[in-house]
Amino acid sequence: MSKLIGVLTSGGDTPGLNAALRAVGKAAELRHGMQVIGFRDGFRGLMENRTVWLDDRTLSGILTHGGTILGTSRDKPNAMPVAGKVLDMTDLIVENYRKHHLDALVCLGGGGTQKNAFHLQKAGLNVVTLPKTIDNDVAMTDVTFGFDTALGIATEAVDRLHSTAHSHHRIIVVEVMGHKAGWLALGAGVAGGADVILIPEIPYDVESISSAILKRFRSEKRFSIVAVAEGALSREQAAEALAAKAKEKGSDGRRDRAGKAEKAERVGKPEKAEIKDRSGGSAVAGVVNRSGRAGRLAEQLERLTGLESRVTILGHLQRGGTPSAADRFLATRLGTACADLVARRKFGVMVAAHGEGTRPVPLEEVVGKRKTVPLDHPWVEAARALGTCLGD
Repeated sequence: MSKLIGVLTSGGDTPGLNAALRAVGKAAELRHGMQVIGFRDGFRGLMENRTVWLDDRTLSGILTHGGTILGTSRDKPNAMPVAGKVLDMTDLIVENYRKHHLDALVCLGGGGTQKNAFHLQKAGLNVVTLPKTIDNDVAMTDVTFGFDTALGIATEAVDRLHSTAHSHHRIIVVEVMGHKAGWLALGAGVAGGADVILIPEIPYDVESISSAILKRFRSEKRFSIVAVAEGALSREQAAEALAAKAKEKGSDGRRDRAGKAEKAERVGKPEKAEIKDRSGGSAVAGVVNRSGRAGRLAEQLERLTGLESRVTILGHLQRGGTPSAADRFLATRLGTACADLVARRKFGVMVAAHGEGTRPVPLEEVVGKRKTVPLDHPWVEAARALGTCLGD
């Protein structure tokens, strides 16, 4: 009897997901004689037992498509919204896994998905994961698929904003995704020639930024592009966040449990809150919004420099569209390596990009970590060498 693999995509959609599904499915069938079944809409589909066979016909023609043919969600096995309540559905998920007689479950996702997969591993499931996210913040892998496409989109946006900023002699603040890591903003800022780049790893001083902009203005460069990561913080905000974190660590166990319960209660309706938080109050790219961090920064710069400013929020544009060649290739490499690991019964690992190849990394080495930009990273050094203001 041939082996049967279950596959799901979880978390935010990312360019390259379909390429990875195609690679897992085709390599499993053609190289190892295995069958593959997909679960719709992430871990929720596994709980609700909503499936589709990932055969050659289903996988044909999806390599260049954005999004995921399986659908996705942010639902967690141990905090699943069901009938108005948030429940731990781990036992039902394990039961469905066993009903299908699965030999392995392959989970494609970012940091949250790695954590959820690790949870299911501890519940007795054979799991293998692939790292995907436009944020490039999954630990223990050189790069995640989806990042290259999003980087290209953000870079093109910075490119296009130069002409309008130059024509109107404006400061344009462009907010880039990236969660709490600065890879996207830094990469797009350097590649697109931004004059100021603000990332979460380097808390900024608005006075330093305004000084850099005024220096450009005095040298007849009457416009400035400010590329700011959505998670970037001023020095004051960073200090407040650090103090709040220290206070939280010093709280007793009852408060910790209460906080976790409150967080669990919010599961099931995070999308609007997330859009507001991650897009400065709007999910529409290009909307001028003075209520978010980017908007407040633009207002501060106007007051300090006397120059007119505009805000552009790229938002979910960075997730969409056709995956780049690099992302298709990376997703294919990781997907085929995943099928090989399942055939060898190598479970409890994430398939990481490593140089030109791949390597299996135990999930316990991935979970709970975030890959952020080192302060001495070559991209940071290149930006400083070009005279780019990093806000410090």
